[in-house]
Amino acid sequence: MALVNLKLCLSLFLILIGIASAQLSSTFYSSTCPNVLSIIKTAVNSAVSSEARMGASLLRLHFHDCFVNGCDASVLLDDNSTFTGEKTAGPNSNSLRGFNVIDTIKSNLETSCPGVVSCADILAVAARDSVVALNGPSWTVPLGRRDSTTASLSAANSNLPGPGLNLSALITAFSNKGFTAKELVALSGSHTIGQARCTVFRSHIYNDANINAQFATSLKANCPSSGGDNNLAPLDTTSPTAFDNAYYKNLQGQKGLLHSDQELFNGGSTDAQVNTYSTNSATFFTDFGNAMVKMGNLSPLTGTSGQIRTNCRKAN
Repeated sequence: MALVNLKLCLSLFLILIGIASAQLSSTFYSSTCPNVLSIIKTAVNSAVSSEARMGASLLRLHFHDCFVNGCDASVLLDDNSTFTGEKTAGPNSNSLRGFNVIDTIKSNLETSCPGVVSCADILAVAARDSVVALNGPSWTVPLGRRDSTTASLSAANSNLPGPGLNLSALITAFSNKGFTAKELVALSGSHTIGQARCTVFRSHIYNDANINAQFATSLKANCPSSGGDNNLAPLDTTSPTAFDNAYYKNLQGQKGLLHSDQELFNGGSTDAQVNTYSTNSATFFTDFGNAMVKMGNLSPLTGTSGQIRTNCRKAN
C-alpha cells in the first residue's frame, strides 16, 4: 500500500511539474535574455516610425499565427520539401507583411542571446509594441512559447475568419477559438489601424445595402468594379494611423470598410458593444488588451515541445 501511495504521489508530482512548465510567464527571459523586451521594442518603434502601416501588419501577423493551430510562429515558415506553409493561404497571400521586421528582431536577439527567444514570443511582443507605438493600450505579455517545425496551409485557409462573413459566422469562428462575442468585438477593434486591398472590400461597397452611400462612392474611384485589386484603403478613414476607438464610430455611421466589420453593427446582438466602445475608449483599451493576452495563450508550445528557431523562416 505504501508503494502504491508513493507511486501515486510521484505521478501527481510529475503532472504538477508538467502543468507548471506549460505556463507562460512575463519573466520567462529575465535571466536568459534580460534585454529581450527592449530589443524588440527598439526594432518595432523604428519600423513603425518609418511606416505607420507596419504597426497594423505586425499586429495582424500575431493574429494570423495564433488562429491557426495556436501561437507557434507557424505563419513565418517558408514552404519546403515536406509541407506548403501558410503564407500562400487565401487570407494571407499578397496580404501578410512585416516578415522582414521579424527577421531583424530575430537577428538582433540571436546576437544578444543566441538560441533563447522564440519566434512565437517575438510575434506576441511585437504585436503589443506596435499597438503602443500607435498610441494604443499596453498589456503584459506572458512569454515562454516555443516554435513549431511545420505549418498548415489547409488550417490557414479554414481557421481564419474572412471579410465576407456575417455576424453569426463571425461569432462561431471566434467561439471555436474560445472567444466570446464581446471579445470578438474588442479584437475587431484592431481594424482601427491598417489598410485593406480592394479585392476584399469590393463586394461590400458595390453590393451591400448596409453601407453609407457617400462612403461607398468615395471608395469606388480607388476600387473599380473590375481591376485595381491591390489598391488600398484604410480600414479606419477617420484616424488610420492612430490606435483609437474611431473604428466603432465609423461602424455606427455605416462606414465599415469590410462586410465583416459592418456586421458588428447591423441591428444584431453586438450593436450594444459597439456603442459602448464608441463612447468609452478606456473600456475598449482594457478589453482589447485582455483579449490579446487570451489570444496569445491559444495552444502555445511550451516545455520540451517545438523548438527555438534560429531563423524564423525555417525549422532548425
